[in-house]
Amino acid sequence: DWGVCVLYAIVEICITPASGHMGGEVVETTSNSEATAMGVRTAEKLLAELAERGEATAKKYAILRNYVLLASNNKSNMERAINDLSAISKDTDVSALLGMARGYMLLKQGPKARAVLKKIADTPWNMALAEDFEGAWLLMADIHIEGGKADLAQPVLKQVLLHNKSCARAWEYMGYIMEKEQSYQSAAEYYEHAWAYCNQSDPAIGYKLSFNYLRAKRSVEAIDVAQTVLKANPEYPRIRKDILDRARASLRS
Repeated sequence: DWGVCVLYAIVEICITPASGHMGGEVVETTSNSEATAMGVRTAEKLLAELAERGEATAKKYAILRNYVLLASNNKSNMERAINDLSAISKDTDVSALLGMARGYMLLKQGPKARAVLKKIADTPWNMALAEDFEGAWLLMADIHIEGGKADLAQPVLKQVLLHNKSCARAWEYMGYIMEKEQSYQSAAEYYEHAWAYCNQSDPAIGYKLSFNYLRAKRSVEAIDVAQTVLKANPEYPRIRKDILDRARASLRS
């Protein structure tokens, strides 16, 4: 039933945060709490419609229903979702395990999230669950970076890119690691990929790219990207003062 498939896809879109994956904390993203709340409300209405179409007993429905609870950012909802997903997963279902890991991260219980993600890491990759594996790897990379273990994050990110070269978030994480090491030219190269694969639509990535261009003494490129960001997001914070004005001043000096 294509109608059911479309409804499931729309629910996933409604609860996907700006970062592209739930639970990650390292990279700055553009977020809007009102939009998030609206997305959750819309997802709940679509779940009701799916239930009317006989999907209420489907495992996919149950998992997605708990993902919606996680997206609500309500502690009791998140705890309930983790319990439900644990019962569903039986330590083998990758989608349910990923939801549990995200829930633990949202509840600031990193060690429990790592334990769940290890179970996914021990599961053979398969195409049908490619997005779930990618989400798990990105979350693990986020945990490693947050813990100051960039050396452990990089192989995980390379694994993401091996299966999906167009994953903007993986390129962004690689850029973030290089930026923290003050390797601004390398960081810019990674951020270039992230900027291209997000179709120049994420102003936070555009900011990071232009910033690293500036630090790498590539002022013209910094100005170009900053202007692209400002054209789509005229009020985007800091980029005019931090990047555009400084880059123009460096060209005049």
